[in-house]
Amino acid sequence: MKIGTLDVWPPVVLAPMAGITNIGFRTLCREQGGGLFVSEMITSRALVERVPLTFHMIRFGEHETPRSIQLYGVDPVIIGRAARMIHEEDLADHIDLNFGCPVPKVTRRGGGSALPYKRNLLRAILREAVANAGPLPVTMKMRKGIDEDHLTYLDAGRIAAEEGVAAVALHARTARQHYGGTADWDAIARLKEAVPEIPVLGNGDIWSADDALRMVERTGCDGVVVGRGCLGRPWLFRDLALAFDGSAERVRPDLGEVGDMMLRHAELLCEVIGSERYGLADFRKHIGWYLKGFEIGSDARRAFTAVTTLTELRDRLAELDRGQPWPEGVADGPRGKSGERAKVALPHGWLDDPCDMTVPGADAEDATSGG
Repeated sequence: MKIGTLDVWPPVVLAPMAGITNIGFRTLCREQGGGLFVSEMITSRALVERVPLTFHMIRFGEHETPRSIQLYGVDPVIIGRAARMIHEEDLADHIDLNFGCPVPKVTRRGGGSALPYKRNLLRAILREAVANAGPLPVTMKMRKGIDEDHLTYLDAGRIAAEEGVAAVALHARTARQHYGGTADWDAIARLKEAVPEIPVLGNGDIWSADDALRMVERTGCDGVVVGRGCLGRPWLFRDLALAFDGSAERVRPDLGEVGDMMLRHAELLCEVIGSERYGLADFRKHIGWYLKGFEIGSDARRAFTAVTTLTELRDRLAELDRGQPWPEGVADGPRGKSGERAKVALPHGWLDDPCDMTVPGADAEDATSGG
């Protein structure tokens, strides 16, 4: 798969996930297989105002290439300035624009998955990003729309192609669906038919490499974006590399191998954060994902969440039944966020005029948030 000047093989992208896709997790996934690995989302305003936390979030490993940044923004001028910074200061090799975030604090201010409803504003943002990014490819990630009555993905895809965006990724759910229900893979097929001139990547309900192959076969998409499917399963990227190379081999680690992966992940987080205590505190959210399906016991699970040093973690891992086999079936399926929303939080009057060019207020991008 070719995205602008980048050759991406296997055609797999790690979705940016807040609090997850830092250097440590990206390194862990890269060790398993190839693809494009995107940083946590940062706001364009925080970048141009040089907020220290933002620059901390977009650090890359010494050998990490290509370097991918995901930008969130609502103002074409600020997005353009951010894209120019990334290009001129060599901050990354690829810019992905976020129009898919469904969380209320973003959509109620007109950002994320709410913004593509404003077609002209979307066009202006994409135009500024592409014009200022120089040779760097600009891509965008989006959802189907706000809800089933306000679908935007086909218009947004056509606008992106017209404005020189190098590829588009579709999470095949609406903002109202959040992470609940079933992803509408047929929408990915319709988007590919609408914009055959650029790569289309599919996202949603890819829990295994075979899911990815089924998505590509069913929709004709050029590649896949993996988010929740790799939580506690970084070896999914090894499976994806094998699958796209035509191999039927799949990774089925026993509990000992999973434990080794957990330790490697924790070590990377401690190194990135610079503290065992805080690195292991950050690692706690991953423990349940790694151990899903294995017979561990509630006391042992609680003990893992209480460790404060790598030595303690090694001791707890040594107590596991390392030979316990991979729990087929039970270990697969959804992890991470789930559930639908009753409605999508939007600015007052947001749905009145899809052609309105009014830029949401400055509070739509919290410059002090770091992203």
